[in-house]
Amino acid sequence: MSGLAKYLLQKGFEVSGSDINDSKYVQNVKKLGAKVFIGHDESNVPDDCIIVASTAIRESNPEIQKAKRLGLPIYHRSDLLAEISKNEEYFIGYSGTHGKTTTSGLCSYVMEKAGLKPSYIVGGIIPEINANANAALDKIFIAELDESDGTIVKYSANLVVVNNLEPDHLDFYKNGLDSILETFETFLSNIRENGIILANTDNEGVKRLVKYYTEHKLAHNAKFMTYSIGGNTDYCAKNITYAEDYTIFDILYKGELQTTLKICLKGVHNVYNSLAVWASLHIAGIDMELVNEHFATFSGMGRRFQKVGEFDGISIYDDYAHHPTEIKATLSSSKSFKNRNVIAVFQPHRYTRLQNLWNEFMGAFSDVDRVVVTDVYAASEDPIEGVNSEAFTSELKEKIDAPCENISGDIKEVAKKLFPTLKSGDIVIGLGAGTITNLGKELLALNEERIKVGN
Repeated sequence: MSGLAKYLLQKGFEVSGSDINDSKYVQNVKKLGAKVFIGHDESNVPDDCIIVASTAIRESNPEIQKAKRLGLPIYHRSDLLAEISKNEEYFIGYSGTHGKTTTSGLCSYVMEKAGLKPSYIVGGIIPEINANANAALDKIFIAELDESDGTIVKYSANLVVVNNLEPDHLDFYKNGLDSILETFETFLSNIRENGIILANTDNEGVKRLVKYYTEHKLAHNAKFMTYSIGGNTDYCAKNITYAEDYTIFDILYKGELQTTLKICLKGVHNVYNSLAVWASLHIAGIDMELVNEHFATFSGMGRRFQKVGEFDGISIYDDYAHHPTEIKATLSSSKSFKNRNVIAVFQPHRYTRLQNLWNEFMGAFSDVDRVVVTDVYAASEDPIEGVNSEAFTSELKEKIDAPCENISGDIKEVAKKLFPTLKSGDIVIGLGAGTITNLGKELLALNEERIKVGN
């Protein structure tokens, strides 16, 4: 929402809005001239505006109620992004169950650093640039396309990147992957004339999508291009070297070496992410000599294996991973820390996700030395009987070799109980899409308190 607000402000629109809490996102748009109210109230709504709401805003919201009484137009945030994208000359959309924020952010970053001035709206703050949106005059527009609520079908891009497709958001996609594939089939039928779909065929869900289109013609003269690690695809990563501080790999196009790319992101999933971005820019006709060097300086999006603090030889990381595949990828990246004790602090996100992916979560914690499970972050959901952190931890103990424990209470309480058990050399990784992001701040505050009392 703040990215959309920033884009509109840069285009000269008058923007106001509200949020339940103040935040860096609120402050950023206020600096650009937006009027932002903390708290939802009907008095916040002007009599002559267009309302744009996120999925989190319910029909009972007082501002929505007033807008309905006044007959004001009400749009979902996806409607606004779709409208913005229609007016952009060349639209690259990054999609898939995982990696959307990283790929859209990385693409925006390397173009900005190369002086190419793209327009973009992405789902996180881009490092160094310290922005999640920009309205520029360049012909390229980059956006992260969210599939979680089915609104992805509203977009029509020139180039669609499909990173991966797996069962997720099962509160919306009742038939799991089948429902997601149906949504993507509708989405891709709206692609622009002569559009291109860049697909990761190492992923089984994406393979099924490509197979469907071998039997059903793509719309608007569109075509598939593919990428993989070590496969027989249009774009391919080979000769990967993983070091503690960087990863290097060769990129081949149609079997011919194009470049040797260096990145400082960890894990095989970030080889896929970087390859997808490189290939998409290559397809878009960008001079790759301008952007290649900037891949190595991208430190990752906020809350993606983000280092948030260090004290007494203890390093603390924050990661948005809340799906089993994401957690597995993040924790496998931690193997690059040699002879360090890795502690995963997992906050399950939504009762429905924990219930639907229970068995998959059981297999996500193999690369750690200790697991701490906090209470479920409900995200407005009601509890489900038998689906809770205590039961999850009890079963997880039987499935993995590492010690597991459940720590109840808010994140402040979790930090308070975790802090005395930490020792030099520990790596603490907070995992989840909820309040777990505050774990690092709370641990650092406890350390400051310890220093003050000299203990």
